[in-house]
Amino acid sequence: MIELKAYGFGPKAGGAPDSLVILLHGLGADGRDLIGLAPYFAGALPNTMFLSPDAPFPCDMAPYGRQWFSLQDWSHDFILKGIQEASPILDHFIDMALERYGLEDSRLALAGFSQGTMMSLYAGPRRKKRIAGILGYSGALVWEEGIDSSALQKPPVRLIHGTADTVVPPVSYNNARQALQDAGFIVTGGLTEGLAHSIDEEGIEAGSAFLKEVLENTK
Repeated sequence: MIELKAYGFGPKAGGAPDSLVILLHGLGADGRDLIGLAPYFAGALPNTMFLSPDAPFPCDMAPYGRQWFSLQDWSHDFILKGIQEASPILDHFIDMALERYGLEDSRLALAGFSQGTMMSLYAGPRRKKRIAGILGYSGALVWEEGIDSSALQKPPVRLIHGTADTVVPPVSYNNARQALQDAGFIVTGGLTEGLAHSIDEEGIEAGSAFLKEVLENTK
């Protein structure tokens, strides 16, 4: 199994963490990208450990950065295959991180951007035990056709997406929200007017509030 290099932050309050947030970056970035969110989230979650792993594969569309899966082909089946191949690697990383800090799945939240959101929305509900929540920025839902949703865990989900996103179009937000709600998930979040493929201050605040809520509810 591929072992992922990760960057960490926290707990801000010191001592052993009472919860864990794993941050999953997008195409062409690495774990150092999203770990920059941790100091902001830690203001609301001082006892939380934040980990941001490098995706397992070198980016095949740039001379630098990492990827969870290739986007040389944007077809559903191609992306799904890539997500399915990366998911066990992420699952192993989650298992090892929870064991390291002596935490259960109920004390874990996943937060992703773009590809990282796609990975979070795939891997999170397929954990054997329910995690605390999934926060997704500028992503999409890529699942198998006709999946039996009764076999999935259904943690709360918050999706945040910009109306000016030209990389992952905002219709992906609408489709993901509808499909998740149809499958029995509680989904919050919304579209941010004029926001491109990025995370703004409003999104950080909304994400921080969500993480605080779901992790406090599972204490």
